[in-house]
Amino acid sequence: MAQTPSNMLPLGTIAPDFTLFDSVSAKDLSLSQLRSQKATVIMFICNHCPFVKHVNSELVQLAKDYTPKGISFIAISSNDAEKYPADAPEEMTKAAKELGYSFPYLYDESQKVAKAYDAACTPDFYIFDKNLSLAYRGQLDDSRPSNSLPVNGKDIRIALDHLLSNKEVGNNQKPSIGCNIKWKV
Repeated sequence: MAQTPSNMLPLGTIAPDFTLFDSVSAKDLSLSQLRSQKATVIMFICNHCPFVKHVNSELVQLAKDYTPKGISFIAISSNDAEKYPADAPEEMTKAAKELGYSFPYLYDESQKVAKAYDAACTPDFYIFDKNLSLAYRGQLDDSRPSNSLPVNGKDIRIALDHLLSNKEVGNNQKPSIGCNIKWKV
């Protein structure tokens, strides 16, 4: 299993705007429609990656725990669906329903959004504050499919709790590790 780390977009970067097809609602949705006035979590994920499969239940739980507190969650798949048909929009729709995603699962067919965010792997996490300024990027927690550590979303939860309390998130952030994004050639 290849392990690709996050590129760690500079903190303070303003979230690049986008409008993408949502495999859940079958509508085009934009960042301006989906963002929160408190914090917005953008997750680059996909269906077939073992690293994403390892954390899917925690992604669902995070959204259940923090959406009522005013945090928005947005999942984006940017993989080449021609070469990786498990990541095609119709498969994304099935996965979102089966896993109980309460957040949009957007398809970045052109891969322009992944490039704008400098996303490198799945999963890759970004948290933007109320002004859409990057406050956190990196891992969900220390758990990986190859270790026995629990999946608890600790790093994301700490960052979100800080933002909800109007505290600085801090710079000590670890890159996420996962499968590389499947780029088109």
